[in-house]
Amino acid sequence: MAMAHLSLVLTILSKFICFTYKYLPWVKANGYIVPIAELAGHSGPVWQLSWAHPDFGGLLASAGYDRRVIVWSDATGRWQKSHEWMGHEASVNSVSFAPHELGLILATASADCSIGILEFNAQSAQWVESKILKAHEQGVNAVSWCPVQRTIGEGGDQPLRKRLASCGNDKLVKIWVVDEKGEWSVEKNLAGHSDYVRDVAWCPVISHSVYTIASCGMAEGSLWHVSWSMCGTILSVSGEDNKITLWKENIQGQWHKMDDNGKA
Repeated sequence: MAMAHLSLVLTILSKFICFTYKYLPWVKANGYIVPIAELAGHSGPVWQLSWAHPDFGGLLASAGYDRRVIVWSDATGRWQKSHEWMGHEASVNSVSFAPHELGLILATASADCSIGILEFNAQSAQWVESKILKAHEQGVNAVSWCPVQRTIGEGGDQPLRKRLASCGNDKLVKIWVVDEKGEWSVEKNLAGHSDYVRDVAWCPVISHSVYTIASCGMAEGSLWHVSWSMCGTILSVSGEDNKITLWKENIQGQWHKMDDNGKA
């Protein structure tokens, strides 16, 4: 089935501008990418972007060195700033929209050691902003939401639980969960790194009630980013060696790097 178009995003750090692009496969045999908007709102490098689920319309969040978190909207047919938050006291290193089943919620990670939570209230049409203070010593580098899995209890469907993973310069990956009072607390500390943890990513697929998290850090060469395929079977890793590698797990539970032919 041919896709009519695919929207992509590229961050230009030197100009502090976010660009959105549209892929037009029918223009040339190999496709053609054209810019459709410049989103100028940051006064420093833009570190990360996150798309909201299409259920909420065209929404894009950006986070930058200037402490700004900006939510962009194309509700009017033209990209413009919908909401801006400067609740952090230092660089905002990461931004991530929650699974759409939880509502329109945004998490941020900052060098000020805190995690920001922005939740849109549909009744008031306002963003409700809060922070998890002292989330990681020496700064928070990334956040990633746990995929949603609905459980069936004796009383019927149980409320969906909000769960979040974060990583920081304290060499830890932390799993956070919301209690019945709506307060965030640490559910688990994952101590396996020997240096700064740069990125964390929750596998989008829950297999046999098993949750999987990937993280990368500075030990034995800097790794900067980890990302799962949509089906959760392949993990991409990028680092200071200017390379992107793909990894796949075999039936014995061992991870192997894939070759150019897609074999592990």
